[in-house]
Amino acid sequence: MNVPDANLPKPGPKPKDPIRPEDIEGLKYFTILRDLLEPLHKHCEVPNRKLYYDDLGALILLFFLNPVITSLRGLQQASKLKNVQRKLGIRRTSLGSLSESSHVFDADLLGQVFQELAGQAEALDGHPRPAGLAEELAITACDGSLLKGLPRAVWALWLDEGHKAAKLHLEFDILKGIPKMATVTDGNGNEKEVLRNRLESSKLYVLDAGYAQYSLLDAIVQQGSSFVARIRDNAVYAPLEDRELTEDDRQAGVIFDRVVRLGDAHKQKDLSRSVRVVKVHVKSPPPRGLAKRRAKVSSQKTFRHQPEAYDLLLVSDLLDCPAETIALLYRYRWTVELFFRWFKCVLRFGHWLFESQNGVKILVYCALIVSLLITVWTGRKPTKRTLEMIQFYFQGWADLDELEEHFASLQKIAS
Repeated sequence: MNVPDANLPKPGPKPKDPIRPEDIEGLKYFTILRDLLEPLHKHCEVPNRKLYYDDLGALILLFFLNPVITSLRGLQQASKLKNVQRKLGIRRTSLGSLSESSHVFDADLLGQVFQELAGQAEALDGHPRPAGLAEELAITACDGSLLKGLPRAVWALWLDEGHKAAKLHLEFDILKGIPKMATVTDGNGNEKEVLRNRLESSKLYVLDAGYAQYSLLDAIVQQGSSFVARIRDNAVYAPLEDRELTEDDRQAGVIFDRVVRLGDAHKQKDLSRSVRVVKVHVKSPPPRGLAKRRAKVSSQKTFRHQPEAYDLLLVSDLLDCPAETIALLYRYRWTVELFFRWFKCVLRFGHWLFESQNGVKILVYCALIVSLLITVWTGRKPTKRTLEMIQFYFQGWADLDELEEHFASLQKIAS
């Protein structure tokens, strides 16, 4: 019997097949991308560098829109294809140039492109504006989500040396159904401080319990905006007025609606005005599978509730709108969670092409631009089916007429 030599190297994974020209088709829709990225062309221009910033952006957008490309080396292979070079307007690049680019090009400039496109995009299937809210208020859900990385990404502090992650802090326009502002920090980045540093006027911030810092809520009001936020069930407050509930309020699950001074004697000074506290009883839909849901523990480990039915304690400075509207606004906050699922699972932001903080920012902004482009092309929020259709087109499985027919059907539904 032959015994394998222990000194011989173990066989590694089978190399992936090289990307072929027929794997990437058409690319008509990259015309709008080149127009968006054109202002980046002169950034860090030097005579011996053949890879420009707009070329890098176009290649990374192609990475998110074509599942055949799964790595930086695959992206470099794609840059050698004549079809890609012609349609993207780029030249062949080297693996070293791609790797170096994450340290050379300023990610914030790409963030400005994202901001510009966000000003043009609007999903017609977004949530309608609740009755009684001022038209000038932009309803914005804020949240953060971890993007797990490799342990060697030393800047991405998280649990310990073996567990590293970046954190994406996102502002999501609920009515337009699009991301509006993004910040990338290490995994331990403070969500409250990130929001505090970018507060704007004429916004209605819809926040989870992680943002329920009374001084932050006061800063939102001082900035000329409003808030609807969840607070802990054991929050302390002094009741000032009990409001009568309407039948619509009760149908929405509202248990009580009170005007209060939030906080104990030491914390009341952190929030300079009276607010309302609305308690809402929530019944979760039945599980789709056979497994029974387990009870959940709050992030502060202070209470346990059954997921089939539980109570939410919501606080807001909006004193004039119905209590049912407060409950509805917090329900709308779930859209940002759905976007994070799309971003990480469907758009496959699970593999970092770059490991530097600047490089991860470039990847994040490109992924967000892809999401906005789908909304611009279709007039609807991005879905898995639409992304698959775009990927079929880029792989040559669907022709241009079929892709445009799909877009037209979505625009017809949206209108």
